[in-house]
Amino acid sequence: MSDNEHVPTEQGVRPVLAAVDGSASSYQAAAWAAAEAVLRKLPLHILTSGAVQTGMEPGMSLGAEDLEWLRVDAERVVKEAERVARAAVPDRDLVITTEVSFELAAPLLIGRSGSAQILVVGSRGLGAFQRGLLGSVSRAAVHHAHCPVAVIHDSAAVDPVSAARPVLVGVDGTANSVPAVELAFDEASRRKVELVALHAFSDASGLDLPAFGWEVGRQSAEATLAENLSGYAEQYPDVSVRRIVVANRPVRSLLAESASAQLLVVGSRGRGGFTSMLLGSTSNALLHSVEIPTIVVRSER
Repeated sequence: MSDNEHVPTEQGVRPVLAAVDGSASSYQAAAWAAAEAVLRKLPLHILTSGAVQTGMEPGMSLGAEDLEWLRVDAERVVKEAERVARAAVPDRDLVITTEVSFELAAPLLIGRSGSAQILVVGSRGLGAFQRGLLGSVSRAAVHHAHCPVAVIHDSAAVDPVSAARPVLVGVDGTANSVPAVELAFDEASRRKVELVALHAFSDASGLDLPAFGWEVGRQSAEATLAENLSGYAEQYPDVSVRRIVVANRPVRSLLAESASAQLLVVGSRGRGGFTSMLLGSTSNALLHSVEIPTIVVRSER
C-alpha cells in the first residue's frame, strides 16, 4: 500500500498498529502485534517509513533512482514483517494490511497512534548500536503517542511456554497507574493467565527500614494495593490476582518479577513524577532493562 492510500479497516475500528524498520526487534514487534490483534479480534496494520531519517543537510534532495531504491527496500521490510506476523499466528483469520510512508518515522507514528488501539514498536532501530538502549523513534513514540505503546525487545514471547506466564503490572497508588491496571486486567483476561500486581511502597531497600517502619508501611501498602484493585474482580471474574507488596525500589522489584512474566504493564508517570513529565523515571528505567514485552499506558491527563 502506498503512503497516500487509506487503511482498509472498518469504519470506527482502531487497529493494532505495528511499526517496522527492518531491524530484528521490529520484526519481533510484528509477531507480538499479530498475536495481540488476534486476542483483541482487531485487524493488524503494519507501517514503515521509507524516508531518510538522519544525515541529510537542509535543502538536500534525493534523485529518482535513490527514491525508488528506498521504496523497494521499504516494501521488502513490510512484506517480511507480514510474513513474520503470519508465522506467529498460523491458521488464524487475521486481517493484515501494510503501508509504506515517506513521512519521518517519529511524527508519522505519533500521528497515526491517535487512530490505533495500541502501537507496537521494537526496542531498538537499525541505528541502535549498543545493547539495552531504546531507539530514538521508539522513545519518541513512548513519550508522545496517543494510545498505549508496547515495546518489544529481543523476543516477542509468543511461544507456548511464555504464553502461560502471568501478566505483571506495577501499581504505585496514584491515579496515573489506574489506566495501566485496567489494561493489565484486560490483557490477563484475554490471555487467560494470572495477573501479578506489584506495589513497592519504598524507594529504598527494605534493609534500610526499621522493623516498626516496615510493618506500618506494609499494612498501609497492602491497603493501598487492595483499594487500587477493588472493583476489577466483578469486571474480570476469570482473572486470578496475586498481590505482591515490597519495601524496595520499584524498578528493582518489577525487574526481578518480570523474569517469570510474559508481559509488563506500567503507567507513564509514577508517584514522584511532575505533571509536565511525559515518562516517569521508573517506566523509563524499565524500558531500558526488562527483556519481556512492556506496555506503557499514558494517563489521559
